[in-house]
Amino acid sequence: MSATSHAKQQPADAIEAIVPLMPLVLPIVGGALIFLLAFIAVFMA
Repeated sequence: MSATSHAKQQPADAIEAIVPLMPLVLPIVGGALIFLLAFIAVFMA
């Protein structure tokens, strides 16, 4: 029995799963945030 045979599979880290998608996620979330803030500003005015 070697030490490698008892190694458990580590679950994928949520941050490591999202990092490759950041070029798509950041503009979409940023655009949604800007739209939300603009909507709030117009509604409050």
